[in-house]
Amino acid sequence: MCIVAWPMWIAGKSLRPGNDLAMLALLALFATSGRILLDPLPNIQPVTVVVLLVGAHYGASRSVAFASVVAISSNLVLGHGIWTLYQALAWSLVGITGSSLSRIFRNGNAISIRRVGAVAFVAGFAFDWVVSISALHSIPLESFPVYLMVGLPFDLVHATGNLVFAAWLSGPLSEIMTRQSPQSKAVVEPVKNAS
Repeated sequence: MCIVAWPMWIAGKSLRPGNDLAMLALLALFATSGRILLDPLPNIQPVTVVVLLVGAHYGASRSVAFASVVAISSNLVLGHGIWTLYQALAWSLVGITGSSLSRIFRNGNAISIRRVGAVAFVAGFAFDWVVSISALHSIPLESFPVYLMVGLPFDLVHATGNLVFAAWLSGPLSEIMTRQSPQSKAVVEPVKNAS
């Protein structure tokens, strides 16, 4: 992960302020490669935390697009199935949550790692439960509660991994994303009649 994170960190610092699309591309590369590299470890990957931070810094619409790109691109290597749609949906919900809680995540000019960590922990369970709905395409509804119970240890691993990634990534990624946030503001003024 450090091999992927270090060049991304350097590239992110060298971007001129306001270059948010390039930053999102770098973050997508980081999240996708992190998910692929950590695949041998069950349910431990940085995507949930990165999507949460993208939502907090760039808003709901960009986090939904980001979540979908990461789910589809990482599953090109890991394998596609109906679950890909549910992963994109679940990560999109995480990004929307990040966008909704962006003011709560801020602690002055810095990001509150504790608050991001707490939400990331809960998001680990929520993400897994949304993705588990994809199992209903192959198991009967009455087996679904058992399916969820069997998955609880993996959900706990995901949530705990999110805490670690939140502690490791929240500060540095937030610093870079704040620098690369969109600088333009929409001007909403009535147009004067020319006649």
